[in-house]
Formats: sequence, C-alpha cells, structure tokens
Amino acid sequence: MLYTVRSSKPLAEAARDLEAAVARHKFGVLGVHDLKAKMAEKGVAFGRECRIFEVCNPHQAKKVLEANLEISTALPCRISVYEEGGRTTLATIKPTAMIDLFASPELEEVAREVEATLELIMDEAAR
Repeated sequence: MLYTVRSSKPLAEAARDLEAAVARHKFGVLGVHDLKAKMAEKGVAFGRECRIFEVCNPHQAKKVLEANLEISTALPCRISVYEEGGRTTLATIKPTAMIDLFASPELEEVAREVEATLELIMDEAAR
C-alpha cells in the first residue's frame, strides 16, 4: 500500500531534490506542509521533521477526474519526507492502492503510470 525509500541525505536536501525531480518528470508541487512548523503555530510541540508535498500531473489528473470526480477526495498525490531512525524517509500511498477504493477499473492503467513516475521521482530524490 505504501512505497517508501530511505536516503542518507539530510531532510532539507532530500526535500530540495524531490522538488527538482518532480519538475523533471512533468509534475508540479502544489503545496508543501511543514508539520513541525504548522503544529508549532497551533501551540503543539512536535519534535520530528516531516514535510508533505502535494504533487500533481495535470494531464493525468484530468483523465481521472473526468472519469470519476469522487477521486478528487484522494488528489493531489502526497509524498512525505520525514526523519526516522536518524535517516530520511520518503513515502507515498501507491496510486494503485488508492484507485482500488473507487469503482473505476478503467483507471487502473493511469494509476500504474502515475505510480511508476512517483517511484522514479522518489528514487531520484533519495540518491
């Protein structure tokens, strides 16, 4: 259900490299949520670093949304970059697992394409 990759890079470097890899693969970063900072804004101490990147390929998203607008509840795709055991981890929910939640078997190929690209993006960022 999850695709994860570990990196020896510091979180900030992996996050920077993730943004570059996203652009190379014709996806866009729609937003980045810094959980530690956001929790601090709300008065909650959260000691771990975690950034959640919302990423999207508009052409693939259009195909999915035109077929089943309910899938908008699962978009955009998210890639988390966080510290775990002294290392940086990148993780995402596999689009093929997400598409199984909806009655849209005709979109399985699109989900596989998006998943393969997300894995490439994450692998590149982690190296």
